[in-house]
Amino acid sequence: MDNWAQTTKVTYKRWNNPEQGDETNSVGQTDECHGADNDICTITSAKVESGDRQSANSSGTNKTGETFTVDDALETIGFGVFQWKISLLTGLAWIGDAMEMMILSILGPQLHCEWRLPSYQVALITSAVFIGMGFSSPVWGNVSDKYGRKIGLTACMCWTMFYGLLSAFSPVYGWLLFLRGLVGFGIGGAPQSVTLYSEFLPMKARGICIMLISAFWAIGAVLEVLLALWIMPTLGWRWLLGLSTIPVTIFVSLCFWLPESPRFDVLTGKRERAMATLLRISKDNGKVMPRGTIIDYKQNDRGQIKDLFSPPYRRTTLLLWFIWFANAFSYYGIVLLTTELFQAGDSCGVTQGAKIEPSCSLECKYLTSEDYKDLLWTTLAEFPGLFIIVVAVEYIGRKKSMALSFFMFSLFTLPLFACIGRIALTIVIFVSRAFISGGYQVVFVYTPEVFPTETRAVAMGTSSAMAKIGALITPFVAQVLLRTSVYLTLSVYCGCCLLAGIASLLLPVETLGRVLQESTLDQEAEGQTTNTTRQTYGTSNSMGQT
Repeated sequence: MDNWAQTTKVTYKRWNNPEQGDETNSVGQTDECHGADNDICTITSAKVESGDRQSANSSGTNKTGETFTVDDALETIGFGVFQWKISLLTGLAWIGDAMEMMILSILGPQLHCEWRLPSYQVALITSAVFIGMGFSSPVWGNVSDKYGRKIGLTACMCWTMFYGLLSAFSPVYGWLLFLRGLVGFGIGGAPQSVTLYSEFLPMKARGICIMLISAFWAIGAVLEVLLALWIMPTLGWRWLLGLSTIPVTIFVSLCFWLPESPRFDVLTGKRERAMATLLRISKDNGKVMPRGTIIDYKQNDRGQIKDLFSPPYRRTTLLLWFIWFANAFSYYGIVLLTTELFQAGDSCGVTQGAKIEPSCSLECKYLTSEDYKDLLWTTLAEFPGLFIIVVAVEYIGRKKSMALSFFMFSLFTLPLFACIGRIALTIVIFVSRAFISGGYQVVFVYTPEVFPTETRAVAMGTSSAMAKIGALITPFVAQVLLRTSVYLTLSVYCGCCLLAGIASLLLPVETLGRVLQESTLDQEAEGQTTNTTRQTYGTSNSMGQT
């Protein structure tokens, strides 16, 4: 962390002739490149509103012509006190999200006994939450891209808090089903906390920090199990639902401190507000802001799903959607399989019989303290997986880390095909869950890095929606198909993760060491700069041969 706080040397963009730099009537793209090797090509596109743009070529306000971007400022300011504060605040949103999700594994058995619900009605409570999340994730992403990350995240957390508390007073099953679905609609916006958080981080701290903030999810899951162990035997499930909203309530109470992303402000033309936020960060971190004028590109068309399918991002979008789907499908699948396989005693009887006999749908069994302890142990598996991937993501990159997680999950599901005892079964499931949970966190790092600010939130939202589709399907495999064929069930999970690992390696961009892009123009500039470099290199070689 100390290395992140050190001041980074930044090269600023400078116009040699500001009067010639502003080509407001240009059509398509205009490149202005300086002769030296270290100079920067600045690209202006007709997509940017030239009348509203306050860019590096605006003379008069900055006589020196010295400019900087949000990335330049964040690299100069570094990681410090401000980032620690926002880590804790956005971490509260993750804790609340995890607690609301872990309730599903605790609430079901309790209502199954207390309200005498058949198994399909218990499963519908889980399905209602995932359906709500699936519908809302793109909605919250669109809101965050159009109106701001702070507005989107605060609104979804307020929604989750209100309906989470209200569901504790559900008089009958129908009301509980409806209200938990609305809770799921609110939880669908929780990934926007990663979008907001990532936009305040310097490049060299981003990967590890996003991975570590994901540790708040594991903390929330553990807290929910401990809270249930304390509350359920005495006060019951209604108190559990009410008290589980405490982290979200704290977040809502403190959200007035949360600033808007300076990257979003720059994209919407609010340069003064972006500068005020950056000055606030520099003051908290005890660093000096770079000199000059901040570059802003006002763009009115933001948060449109069709932009995810533009030529630079089409392949990335489709591959990432499958990777998100496979992550959720496999993660929630191993959680459900854990309960099913442990109830069978060991895998010997399961694999030899190739099926698990269904039990009476009205058979009632309350969770005991031993059940909560087993649930706690399996939840703790996420911590070692997280720490392994934290190291891998900075040394081998994002793509290879995701692929490693999927391949290792597939490898450790293979022993389940054989006859192994309960201790070996526990170890295999523990390692499998560690890797798939770690890989799930890598995709939270990669997705906001690979998409520009104008579509970052909607990319997170739509990807999260694909994950919820995987979560919706997996109970039918882990619980229904399992009772027909254990081998087929394990083959589905193993095959899905193998394909996801290959998809991870096929992603066109590795984001390790890459700055966050503000708009599609950045990628176009990146591509043109690469082409220019290749042409220069080719010319040099030709001259050398001549």
